[in-house]
Amino acid sequence: MRTPTHDEFSGRLDSLNGDHSNVFGPELGEFPHAERRAESLGDKETKTGTTTVGIKTDEGVVLATDMRASMGYMVSSKDVQKVEEIHPTGALTIAGSVSAAQSLISSLRAEVRLYEARRGEDMSMKALSTLVGNFLRSGGFYIVQPILGGVDEEGGHIYSIDPAGSVLEEEYTVTGSGSQYALGVLEREYKDDLTVDEAKQVATNAIRAAVERDLASGNGINLAVVTEDGVDIQRHQNFEGLE
Repeated sequence: MRTPTHDEFSGRLDSLNGDHSNVFGPELGEFPHAERRAESLGDKETKTGTTTVGIKTDEGVVLATDMRASMGYMVSSKDVQKVEEIHPTGALTIAGSVSAAQSLISSLRAEVRLYEARRGEDMSMKALSTLVGNFLRSGGFYIVQPILGGVDEEGGHIYSIDPAGSVLEEEYTVTGSGSQYALGVLEREYKDDLTVDEAKQVATNAIRAAVERDLASGNGINLAVVTEDGVDIQRHQNFEGLE
C-alpha cells in the first residue's frame, strides 16, 4: 500500500482547513460516475406507491403520509413510517424505493451531524435541501422522491425534490401515486394564513382522499409537525379522532 504524501492528504481535508467553497456538497465525499448515473434517469416517469403531503405555515411546516408499503399489486406492509427526522428542525418524507430511502435518511443524518460539528452552526434548510438534491443527482439513491420540510432562522420551508435532484421550494406539495387525489384537496383547502392545527387538518383530508381512491396508499397516517422547537411525529392507524 502506497503511503500518501503530505500534499495529497492535506488536499482531502480542505473543508477542515477553512476551505468552505463547497459548503453544500456532501461532507463524506461524492459518488463515482454521478453525472452519468443521473443522466441515465432522464425524463422517465417515476411511479411511487404512496401519498405524501407537505404544507408550509407561518408557525412551521406539516408533513403527512400514508402507512402502506406495496410490492406490485400486493400490500407488503401496513405499518410503515414514511416521515423521519433528519435535522433538529427538519424532516423528510419517503416515496419510492424503501431501501434507497432508508440509506438516504441515514446519510443525511450523518451529514447534518458532521456539518454542525465542523462548522459550529446548524445547517440551514437551503443547505440541507441542496444536499438532498446533490445526493439524488448522484444516482446513488435510486429511486426516491422526497419532500423536505423544516424551519430555520428564515422561517418554515417546504421543498419538492425529484429523483433526478431538482429542488423546488413550495407553499405546499405532494408526491406519490395518490398525488392527484391529495392535490385536489390541497388546491381547494389551502390558504396562506393556515395555522399549524389547520394545516394538520388539511393534510389529513388530503391523505384520506388518496387512501379512498389510490390502491397503493392506505392503512393510516403519519403526521409530522416541524417548528423551531423540533420535530413531532405522530402515527395513527385510522382517521378517527382527526376530524
